[in-house]
Amino acid sequence: MPRGSSSKRERQYEHIKESAEDRGESTRRAKEIAARTVNKERARSGESKTASKSSTQGKSSSKRGGQRSSSGSEGPTYNQLYEEAKRRNIHGRSSMNKSELKQSLGH
Repeated sequence: MPRGSSSKRERQYEHIKESAEDRGESTRRAKEIAARTVNKERARSGESKTASKSSTQGKSSSKRGGQRSSSGSEGPTYNQLYEEAKRRNIHGRSSMNKSELKQSLGH
């Protein structure tokens, strides 16, 4: 953490680092993820001297949550859609293709 960072940011860094390690990231990668996230939050809230345009616009990391995990360029995978259809008990799901699953789920 940078010199002069607040205790709140220190706690945030530790929490993000531990969460990343729990997900199976290496210690080095977990530290990188935590540092980048905290630095972006510092820039967004005006706590840093310099900030890039991408750091200050768009959704914050805390609001974004895990949205990127299933909404890439193609959106959710067939298996993700099928599992959601299964949870919702949608009949005929086994014979549906990806676009039909999307339509039946309202995606």
